[in-house]
Amino acid sequence: MVEYIFGFVIYAFVAIFMMGIGIVQLKSKKPVAFYSGEKPPRAEDVTDVNAWNKKHGLMWIVYAVVIVLSYFAGALIGDSIWAVVPMVGGVVVPLPFMIRYHNRLRKEYLK
Repeated sequence: MVEYIFGFVIYAFVAIFMMGIGIVQLKSKKPVAFYSGEKPPRAEDVTDVNAWNKKHGLMWIVYAVVIVLSYFAGALIGDSIWAVVPMVGGVVVPLPFMIRYHNRLRKEYLK
């Protein structure tokens, strides 16, 4: 039982961090970047800064929810090695989809 609580605390911490990124991006008045290594676009290069920030922020919030749900999916499986599949999958699998979504937003909102 302790390992489930410990695992949940770790997943919750990561999810809260991702949720925080999303909230900061939702509230930002300047264009946001997808990740810390990327330089954010200039405001004059974005056709709608509010929509750009909102969609990026919501993307990170959805990612946080997926992380928490993946933990619960793994916990439901129980003490099997297969419990790792949804737990790791919920953290890793969304990343290429997020990158693809970000690239779509670049085409839609950048001049």
